[in-house]
Amino acid sequence: MASADLREELTCPICLSIYTDPVTLRCGHNYCLGCIESVLGTQEGSGLYSCPECRKRFSNRPELQRNLKLSNIVGCFIPTHEGTHSGVFCTYCVHSPVPAAKSCLHCEASLCDSHLRVHSKSEEHVLTEPTTSWGNRKCYKHKKLLEYYCTEDAACICVSCSLAGEHRGHQVELLNEASEKKKEKLRDVLQKLTTKREKTEKRVQSLQEHRRGVQEKAAGVTERLTSLIRDIRKQLKDLEKRVLSDITRQQEQVLLPISDLIQQLEKEKDELTRKMSHIEELYNLTDPLTVLQEQGDNEVTQRGDKQVPAGGDLEDSISVTLYRGLADIMTDVKRKIYVQVTSDILLDINTAGNKVIVSGDLKTASWSHISQKRPKTPERFTYGSQVLSTRSFSSGRHYWEVQTSESGYWCVGVCYTSMERRGYQSEIGYNNKSWCLYSDNKGLYIRHNNIKSSLNPPLSCDTVGILLDFEAGRLTFYELCDPIRHLHTVTVTFFTEPLHAAFCVWGDACLRILC
Repeated sequence: MASADLREELTCPICLSIYTDPVTLRCGHNYCLGCIESVLGTQEGSGLYSCPECRKRFSNRPELQRNLKLSNIVGCFIPTHEGTHSGVFCTYCVHSPVPAAKSCLHCEASLCDSHLRVHSKSEEHVLTEPTTSWGNRKCYKHKKLLEYYCTEDAACICVSCSLAGEHRGHQVELLNEASEKKKEKLRDVLQKLTTKREKTEKRVQSLQEHRRGVQEKAAGVTERLTSLIRDIRKQLKDLEKRVLSDITRQQEQVLLPISDLIQQLEKEKDELTRKMSHIEELYNLTDPLTVLQEQGDNEVTQRGDKQVPAGGDLEDSISVTLYRGLADIMTDVKRKIYVQVTSDILLDINTAGNKVIVSGDLKTASWSHISQKRPKTPERFTYGSQVLSTRSFSSGRHYWEVQTSESGYWCVGVCYTSMERRGYQSEIGYNNKSWCLYSDNKGLYIRHNNIKSSLNPPLSCDTVGILLDFEAGRLTFYELCDPIRHLHTVTVTFFTEPLHAAFCVWGDACLRILC
């Protein structure tokens, strides 16, 4: 009896079945979501809405509030042994809840297997999967089953809507046919979405692998750097011990002869003191005979002053030791970090355009509005104000630094030896044989093959570092502020011929190679 009473409390007043998605009106009465929406839909024409039980009226369509507590009670009431059924129970099994096998849209009732066997088999009794949303299956105007689909209005309609209603004369299809067509479109969309998702998954996987690679590389660099700094500290400590030991040794070398000389002079002083005492005694005698008969050595022997042994300046000697030790450490550091600092980069005046002034030390290139009238050679640029380095790079990792100017236009980079030297295409960055970092005092850019890419923000200091890794096909630009900022890395599959450092100045610009 308790179960029957609870079932009655959990039964929707409209469909007389256990609540499905129970909602509450403001008056406090509960209904299935589908049931009350169907009722409210029939009341739309009149503009007045009311509760089916208490008839309380609402000036506007009432807001439906989900009754979560009632929904939880309904979930607990459904027997667990009934498995994953739809939650719809047979309308005619009133004494105990029995899961429905089918629902009849004509009768608006759900039937268990037993009641389904004695149910009408006529065509008007349309059977569907168990449901309590009868309103969604029937036309709210004509109360007939929705059997057709209006393709013009994209709406499910009944036969009366098609023959005499607002959809009269429209192109209609049977629901099954329209459903299959829509499913076909959905399959196409699903296939496209699946393909796109697979691409996205591959992209995510690629980015994750790249992230892991960056993290692993950073960890490796950190480990190598920690080891390098630790080794530098050890070498500096050893150098400190060696220098301090050299100071002590050289101090002893200088002090030993000084100590010997002091000892000799002390002996000489004692001897002189003794002689002086004897002479004073003789001088004080009153007996002439005794004074004249004294046979001692009373003459003063003139001896040359003994000089301090000459020795090298201690500070100079230690400076040489310290310098050589630090130089050895730096050589070892450069070998371990595998970067060759190319300190011998010089400007090749034979390649300099006539608008470029090259300094005497071949380290500075500056723009001039007066032509330098240099002789024409195959290597010389005849267009633009450019100059290349004397040496080229065909292997290894090389690094150099360039000081830039605030005024004018400038670019720094690299180019192949075979780059054109005449015409517009010979400008650095305007062909496929050169790469450069370019500044026009308004922005900062990377240029290659006449394609310009903007870099942000612009430079905040005047020094640029350039790292070339020939085998890896990488050219990297750095801004040497504090901290050092990575500007851009150019990556190619591989460099096909030797590269020269390249420089271009225009409009009062000036570039100087620092190292």
